[in-house]
Amino acid sequence: MVKIKEISALKIFWGNKMENIKYFIIDFDSTFTQVEALDELGDISLDGDPQKDKILKEIVELTNSGMEGKASFTQNLTRRLELLRANKRHLTPLISRLKTKVSESVKRNREFFKDFSDNILIVSSGFKEFITPIVTEFGIKEENIYANTFVYDEQGNITGFDKNNVLCLDKGKIQQLKALNLKGDVYVIGDGYTDYEIKEAGLANKFYAFTENIERDAVLAKAEHIAPSFDEFLYQNNLPMAISYPKNRISVLLLENIHPEALRLFKSEGYKVEVISSGLDEDELCERIKNVSILGIRSKTQLTKKVLESANKLIAVGAFCIGTNQIDLKSCLQRGVAAFNAPYSNTRSVVELAIGQIIMLYRNTIEKSNKMHQGKWDKSAKNSYEIRGKKLGIVGYGNIGSQLSVLAESMGMEVYYYDIVEKLQLGNAKKCSSLNELLSLADVISLHVDGRASNKNLIGKKEFDLMKEGVIFLNLSRGHVVDVPVLAENLKSGKILGASVDVFPYEPKNNNEEFINELRGLPNVILTPHIGGSTEEAQFNIASFVPNRILDYINTGNTFQSVNFPNIQLPELNNAHRLIHLHENVPGILAQINNVLAKHNINILGQYLKTNETVGYVITDINKEYDKQVIQELKAINNTIKFRILY
Repeated sequence: MVKIKEISALKIFWGNKMENIKYFIIDFDSTFTQVEALDELGDISLDGDPQKDKILKEIVELTNSGMEGKASFTQNLTRRLELLRANKRHLTPLISRLKTKVSESVKRNREFFKDFSDNILIVSSGFKEFITPIVTEFGIKEENIYANTFVYDEQGNITGFDKNNVLCLDKGKIQQLKALNLKGDVYVIGDGYTDYEIKEAGLANKFYAFTENIERDAVLAKAEHIAPSFDEFLYQNNLPMAISYPKNRISVLLLENIHPEALRLFKSEGYKVEVISSGLDEDELCERIKNVSILGIRSKTQLTKKVLESANKLIAVGAFCIGTNQIDLKSCLQRGVAAFNAPYSNTRSVVELAIGQIIMLYRNTIEKSNKMHQGKWDKSAKNSYEIRGKKLGIVGYGNIGSQLSVLAESMGMEVYYYDIVEKLQLGNAKKCSSLNELLSLADVISLHVDGRASNKNLIGKKEFDLMKEGVIFLNLSRGHVVDVPVLAENLKSGKILGASVDVFPYEPKNNNEEFINELRGLPNVILTPHIGGSTEEAQFNIASFVPNRILDYINTGNTFQSVNFPNIQLPELNNAHRLIHLHENVPGILAQINNVLAKHNINILGQYLKTNETVGYVITDINKEYDKQVIQELKAINNTIKFRILY
């Protein structure tokens, strides 16, 4: 047997007090790295072998059975090396690959490994040849690496392993820990059953099942502690972390069938994500939002003041659409909840739908199609027109309205627009001085206004009376901006030749609820279930844009493109703490913040302030050395809404 050194007891400083030594026993495969190294070695060594996939599958199965404690480890290891047919030359590309596969939370906490290098031991059933070059880059000492070693033949082929090493044996980690005879508290972090066995044998105070890369049911069933990331392990044990809060503790709730790309982005960040395909009413959301950090909604779910009062941990809300009238932005701001939307991501989709519907309405396509389905052949040009030369009146000349203007003009339409805000026209579009002027001249009227309360029934009896006989009418904006019963009357009377409506004052919460509306059954009316932005392209763009804005806010403090916070774009944070202070916009807060920092002799590396009429948003970057009391004093400043720290 190889001689194993005994590590003696030491004393270390933990914060400001002296404590007994704590040892951290860390597994390598699927813990320190995201992958099993022998599986990766097989991918390299078997390159070009026609049986590669079959052999790799067997290797992976052997790896999993060993990690779950279902097979003899020694026999399992022997068989895997036989299947690998690897050579020493394959180790160089393996090491290069493993360096790119270090677990994300391990990479984040590089400083911890350096600072506690005396107390960190890598105990692995893997092999030193590829483990040592990886972990020593993180400051882990070579003498603290316990692993197997390869045996080679004269040609450098890997023929086996050193059978005198206890780590090649069944329960080898137990024997290794007994030989080390560690004097102090022992914490084991790993993903395999062999890691749990150390605790089971009474050789560790705690075992943490590491699940960032893989979850093994047999291990989770035994584990008293779960570590979804290395951050979580450090947090639970009050150890210094690279970030201020474990990402796995950030809970995300996504409603209303948001595109899976959003789920992928939040999960890849390490967040805990729950998905509900439908919207929730106020009482349901009050219950489900408890302990939620990030909420994602579309247009149906209402984020009210009452809901926000139940949102004890909410940091940010994302509207996965253009509008934000479903969100009480004022209450969000008062509670320090940043709101983001997707003002541009589905613009093209809405515009294309509008163009298509204008054409179909002028050609009376829906009615003719319905007759065809009934077996009726009605070939006629009656009430069928081209759109070229028609006057298009656009109410609301924002992102959608202006792009509709460009496409419609390119198809030969004469474009007019009205907006309460001064907007520069695109192409040959003409600005109307009033809504009444636009309504009286347009052949086609398309609404693209926002959902503010003052826009309720923007188009009612008076406005319909001003319109031409035979006008085409579209509403792809917000349901409450049109008096729907009056629209129905004008359709029945024939004044409106055709209409397309995508949004309604009340919309079903899910696909199982019946749609009830006065417009049902009317001829030459296109009804669509709020799908203006519902294309795969638009939903993917939205599901990428909104999470990235939220992640940037949480990770850096950037509020760029927030719809309720003062907008700040911040430089990258390097080797410093970032203090984020949101407060009511009253005089003297910045001075109070700086007085607290000066009192504690804290050096300010950078400071940024932006205000609006309601709040002030101060970002302060400071050096890494500071007294924890300063945090309590900053939180205690009068008129503080929310305070958090970024590392």
